[in-house]
Formats: sequence, structure tokens, C-alpha cells
Amino acid sequence: MGMSEPKITVLMPAYNAGKFIGEAIRSVLGQSFSDFELLIVNDGSTDGTLSVIQTFDDERITVINQANKGIAAALNIGLRYAKAFYIARFDADDICYPDRLKIQYEFITSNPDFSIVGSGADYVDLYGNYVFTHQPDGFTNAQIQQLSYKICPFIHSGVLYKKETILGYGGYNERAYTYEDHFLWANILKNEKVCNLAQPLIKVRLNPDSVTIDEKWRTNTFRSIKYSTLKKCFISKNEGLKLLEIGKKQHSHRIKEGAYYALLGKKYLWNNYQPQKARTNLLKTLSISPFHVKNYFLLLLSFLPEKALTSFYKAVKISAANNTILPNNPLTERKELLDYDR
Repeated sequence: MGMSEPKITVLMPAYNAGKFIGEAIRSVLGQSFSDFELLIVNDGSTDGTLSVIQTFDDERITVINQANKGIAAALNIGLRYAKAFYIARFDADDICYPDRLKIQYEFITSNPDFSIVGSGADYVDLYGNYVFTHQPDGFTNAQIQQLSYKICPFIHSGVLYKKETILGYGGYNERAYTYEDHFLWANILKNEKVCNLAQPLIKVRLNPDSVTIDEKWRTNTFRSIKYSTLKKCFISKNEGLKLLEIGKKQHSHRIKEGAYYALLGKKYLWNNYQPQKARTNLLKTLSISPFHVKNYFLLLLSFLPEKALTSFYKAVKISAANNTILPNNPLTERKELLDYDR
């Protein structure tokens, strides 16, 4: 196998991922499809990330070290140095199933008119315990094209795409703090053919140390800027600076931990009905942030039987889709009580 021209570049940005990157790397090296390079961009890690990477002796691994510039900048550097025609995105705290690359490569080479192929994903908690299975909001190109600009169509860590397509749109916008992938898709979808495979091909780790947190813990200003920029497919310098400013203010252990337990609580209600686990996690988040009123409401819902809770869930989603919920009603949050935007 000639590493000068691998068929796939697995592109993995890494920042302070020392706890998990070893397992992530092993899941890539164990792929049934072996003609790839694993390009790791170490984005100024200050923990043991680099030391863990250096324990692996495999010619397919290439490491680029840089000062901390953020995930979008790390991805752009990776795209510049990637050797392969196809890029498989992957995060340093996630886990690939053994046939992930094989399945996506066979699909996209058999359907060369597609530029991006994503997949379903199994979500696990900090310790690797299964939480729920995420199915994309759209599978076929037609379904994805019909999605609202507010819905991110792919799990970023699970996509495989044509490198030249992404570079043709300028790569990742470094102003789109924490939603660089969603912003990229918003600019790409109108001109490219894409799809999602239903089969989960990765495990996504919910991690309180991640720069990305539950969308509902962001400020109203952050969400307003995010969705307005997605709608117009443009981010000004001032908007980018404001997003970064808000993000840095929220980059605290308390907020991240509270958001993490709140998310687990929601998922054990809506996506994998285990009310006792839901209550355990909601009580943890309330002990950290007792003024998040929505979490008290979710705690009350956790005492409903599964059938009643499912009916409630469906009713809220239908009402949200039809815009029939009244302002200042607890249900006005629509998907705020239901969903997580990674």
C-alpha cells in the first residue's frame, strides 16, 4: 500500500484529548478498510495528547503540531496537507465501528455524483456507556435538501466527503465558532448531492470537556447570531468576534458539566426511556445550575409513564412543526426541550 496516495485521509483534530484519543486511534487503525492515512492535527494540546499519539507505531499516522487556533483552523490545515481524494472526518474522543470506512468508501465510489455521505451514530456518555442512537433528519438527497437551515444535516465526526468539494467552498469558516460544519453544509447543500446512511458507523462521545455544548445552554445572542448567519450564509468579522467572546465566557467547567448532565437527562427521557437515569442526571445539573427552570419541568416529566411521555413528545414536535404553540407557553421552546444540536 502506497501511503503517498492513500484512498482516504482520516482527518482528526485534537485538543487536550489525552483521555480518549488512544481509543479513537485504535478504532481507526482497526478498520477493515486499510488504505488510509490518519492525519492528526494537534491543536496546541497542553495535556498528554501528543504523548498518547506517540505510543502508536504505524506508518499511516501523520501528526501536525500547531499552536491552539481552534477546530476550524485545525481542519483547514489538515485539508491542506491531506493526501487522499476522500476525507473521513473523525473526532479525537469518538470511536469508529470497524467497517465505517469500507461502507462509506464503497458507497461514494459506486455513486460518484455524491459529494458527502454521512451516517447514523450511537451516542455514549463520558465513560463509553450507550445512551441513544441518533438517526439523521434526512437520508436521501431530496430529504436533506428540504431540511430547515436551522437543522444540521450531518454528524460531523461521521461524514466522508470529497476534499476538492470542501476546498472549492473555501473550507471551514473560522468565524463560525462551534458550528463550522453546519455553516459549511449550509453553503454547500444547494449545489451538491449528499446523503446519510441509516446505519450507525461511529460512536459519538458526549463529553463535558468538549468545546461544543448543548445548544440550549448558549445565550440568546449566540443563537440569534448563529441562525441569522446560517440563513444568509455569511458571517461578518464582528459577528465572529461576538460568538467567540460569548463562547469564551461560557467555557467554564460549571457550565459544561451542567450542560452535559442536562443533555443526558433529556436523552434518557426522549430517546432511550430510562426515567431513573434521567432523574439522576437532571438532579446533577440542577445542583450545578439551579436556575435552569426547564430542567425542573423535565424532572417532573420523568415521572410520566413511557406511553404518556411519548405522546407528549410527539404532540410538541407536531405543534412546533405547525407553529401552533403560543408565546410564553412552556412548550414555546419547541425542540429546546427535545433535541440536541451537536
